[in-house]
Amino acid sequence: MTTNIDARTALGSDALYRAYGAAALRRRILDTALDMGEQGGWDAVQLHEVAHAVGASLADVRQLYEHKDALAEAWFDRADAAMLAMAETPGWLELSPRERLHRAICAWLDALAPHRRLTATMLRYKFQPEHVHLQAMGVMRISRTVQWIRDVAHLPEVGWRRELGEAALTSIYLCTFARWLTDGSPDFEATRKLLNRLLAMAERAALRLRPRW
Repeated sequence: MTTNIDARTALGSDALYRAYGAAALRRRILDTALDMGEQGGWDAVQLHEVAHAVGASLADVRQLYEHKDALAEAWFDRADAAMLAMAETPGWLELSPRERLHRAICAWLDALAPHRRLTATMLRYKFQPEHVHLQAMGVMRISRTVQWIRDVAHLPEVGWRRELGEAALTSIYLCTFARWLTDGSPDFEATRKLLNRLLAMAERAALRLRPRW
């Protein structure tokens, strides 16, 4: 559908929601912000410009995104959703835990791939010195995503083995993500190989820690 930048003069908030639906309008706002970010960088994205482009008011945008970083969080939510969908893959539980982890993390990265460079600028924006509150939110985001990775992969550990496994998985996830952000290889092959190596190392370590009784 073609964006009508004068739509807000003809449609109020209720009419916008009726025209698009809240979920669709939320997607439209995020997609518009991503497109703007591709043109000028994430730091240059202004919510009033996003609102104007989708034919909404700032108040309309605020109902769905309370602040600019909520847009970045929604972008990562899309990656989480793509990863969670892997659990519905036929034969998923027939795969080894290592293969499930590999596919889940790759699905998360693949969902971000259309805006990989912009994703990197989002992270740089978060880590600007004055954005300490965003950095705290980022730590919480990492923890949540790692928990979802565990759940999608159906990892069974409990107790101290779970805590140790989470620490290892967090390191694997962050190392893989960092490599992916700068990976220029076809289909991110270098990232996939790194992830496979890291998972293989973790698997061998887990076998050594397994009780022998």
